Formats: sequence, structure tokens, C-alpha cells
Amino acid sequence: MKNIVILISGSGTNMAAIVQAAEQRQWSDKLGVRVAAVLSNRGDAEGLEFAKNRGIPVVLVEHKSFASREAFDLALQDEIDRFEPALLVLAGFMRILSPAFVQHFHKRLINIHPSLLPAFTGLNTHQRAIDMGCKFAGATVHLVTSELDHGPILAQAVVPVLPMDTAQSLAERVLSQEHLLYPQAIEKFLTA
Repeated sequence: MKNIVILISGSGTNMAAIVQAAEQRQWSDKLGVRVAAVLSNRGDAEGLEFAKNRGIPVVLVEHKSFASREAFDLALQDEIDRFEPALLVLAGFMRILSPAFVQHFHKRLINIHPSLLPAFTGLNTHQRAIDMGCKFAGATVHLVTSELDHGPILAQAVVPVLPMDTAQSLAERVLSQEHLLYPQAIEKFLTA
């Protein structure tokens, strides 16, 4: 069985989309793939309740309990390793990971970013796309490297930027595409 471990920091909507896709598409039976655990750096992450209700083990490793990013990453890495992941999925995990952590999970660590990378790395992607007059925005699934929001692109979804769009309305449309794109990219990655 190939284990997926998902990291979240908040609502966990992409995590929920992945879990639901795994159930609906019977990843366990058809692909030998399962979501083995959900980890968070925040005890108030809403997505933890969804995972618990689905019977998925949840682990909390609060970053504020550690003196440095490296110490947090090492503790997080130890918890993740207990599940022997074939794939580590960042799904709204709002921490910059240390190069050592990224290297440890080399070629089995993926992220989804709410822009058409390489455009608009970092935060405030939707407002920046609107401010630049972009006609299209979207989401990108990519392998994680030690450079923020870079790495080989695995999949993208394109969303038009409408004349009356706000950052919020654009974010909502992009997120709906993320929920479709991320499970598809994971399935393709694990069966390639």
C-alpha cells in the first residue's frame, strides 16, 4: 500500500477533496493508495475535524513550540516518517520548509499554488493577477524544491479573470479548480 500524508494549516478543503476523490475513485482497491495521515502545525486547523471524522489519523506538531524552523521541521519529519509516505502533499500548509526537510522528501513532496507558476509566487496571488491585468489565472501542482513555489510543474488549471473580479471572487473560482486538479495530479503521479 502506498501511503499519502497530507499537511494542512487551515480549512483543509484541498485535503478534503483529495480524501473524497480517494474514496470515490477507490484508490485503495484500484491503485493500492491510501491517505494514511493528516498533519497540521495548528491545533485550530478546521480540516483536522474532517480527517478525524473520516477515521484518518491526525497529528499535531505546533510550530510555535519550537525555537527554530529547523527544529520544527525535524520534529515534523519524524512524525511524517512514521507513516512511511510514498507521497507528501502540502494542502494549504502555510510554513516555509527548510532545505533539509525538502531534501529528505526529494521527489515525493508536492504542493498546489494558486497561480499559473512561474507567475505570482508567494502570497496575494489573485490580487496581483488582477492588478497586472491578467486575462487568465489558475492553479499549479508542482514538485517542491528548496526555492519557494518553484519546481517541476505536474499539472495546471486555467481560470479566466473576469472584468468584475475581486481577489475573493477569483480565489473562489481558482479554489474550485484546485479541488479537481489536485486529486487528478496525485493519482497520475502515483500511477506513473
